[in-house]
Amino acid sequence: MKEHSLLPNDMVQACLVGRVWDPQVNGPCVVKVVGEELQDLSEAYPTLRDLTEEADVGRIRSLSGRSLGALQKVLDNSFADSHDPTQPHLLAPFDLQAIKACGVTFAESLLERVIEEQAKGDAARADSIRKEVVSQIGTDLSQLKPGSPEALELKRLLLERGLWSQYLEVGIGPDPEVFTKAQPLSSVGLGAQVGLHPVSRWNNPEPEVVLAVNSQGHIVGASLGNDVNLRDVEGRSALLLGKAKDNNASCSIGPFLRMLDASFTLEDVKRLEIGLLIEGTDGFRLEGHSSMQQISRSPEELVAATIGAHHQYPDGFALFLGTMFAPVQDREAPGAGFTHREGDVVTIHTPRLGALVNTVTDCTTCPPWTFGMADLMRNLVQRGLLR
Repeated sequence: MKEHSLLPNDMVQACLVGRVWDPQVNGPCVVKVVGEELQDLSEAYPTLRDLTEEADVGRIRSLSGRSLGALQKVLDNSFADSHDPTQPHLLAPFDLQAIKACGVTFAESLLERVIEEQAKGDAARADSIRKEVVSQIGTDLSQLKPGSPEALELKRLLLERGLWSQYLEVGIGPDPEVFTKAQPLSSVGLGAQVGLHPVSRWNNPEPEVVLAVNSQGHIVGASLGNDVNLRDVEGRSALLLGKAKDNNASCSIGPFLRMLDASFTLEDVKRLEIGLLIEGTDGFRLEGHSSMQQISRSPEELVAATIGAHHQYPDGFALFLGTMFAPVQDREAPGAGFTHREGDVVTIHTPRLGALVNTVTDCTTCPPWTFGMADLMRNLVQRGLLR
């Protein structure tokens, strides 16, 4: 990779935290980037969840811990092709938090969700259905406020034409789609393989901003994520969302979590421009773009739909905010659109957060998820970090 920097372009100002697997303690450490090294903050914050509950980012900045070595060395060791299991490598920057995701939050990808549903998961039918749907609905729903009187009027008209969809319901209706993307501790990080279920023949990456939200519902940081998606599986039935979304290594987050502070505010998050690069071993190359300024519901609205009197998260949660990326560039056959191939390298990048890079493979051949909640608790006890 090194087409895009793995680190923020203003990292001197950034408060970057995350998690590293340290073979020396046979477990994960909560870390902070300090200059050109990584420091272990586990004595103060045994889990990343504990750190995100910290109200004072200044305290996080002021803390120091034992060195885990040169930052660049850990970054390099996080990639499978150069990985040394005896040395530290990056993990996803979340642990005990629930991993939640929002769908259909951008008008551009909304139309593609409707097309998936109409095609019943058959990529070969997508092109003709796309033309039919666009002729009926149009291509620009970006000015339509979800849940507004204008949105409800469009719903009425589309129902009359038999074109209403469950995706339109969450895209322009009063309630957003919020679902569980992955289990705590199951997400992978920078350099790891990401997995596709072997039944899928039509799939794509979903480059997204991921918020860190604490137990009080406060947005405290942001990272990058790949909400790996199986278009054919979800297109057959929305009730298959779990199978389409939650598989081994199907959720990637990283490289670090950037804490909100004076140098990086929620307003900065709302202005992020997210780039996507897919490079195949066959020479295929696809570039995409997603602008947070085109999101149909604000981050605050999406967080409020997730946590509140109706639902508590005592360990906080990660929240994928959705994507406007809807790949229609043909790869396998004319009119079939994009789908992954084994070995694709996916880079999701933005200057303020760096770059998240992963290689695509079958989820059954990715390293299995074996380190769960009980393992983490036992490891922290053995290290004397739980008090």
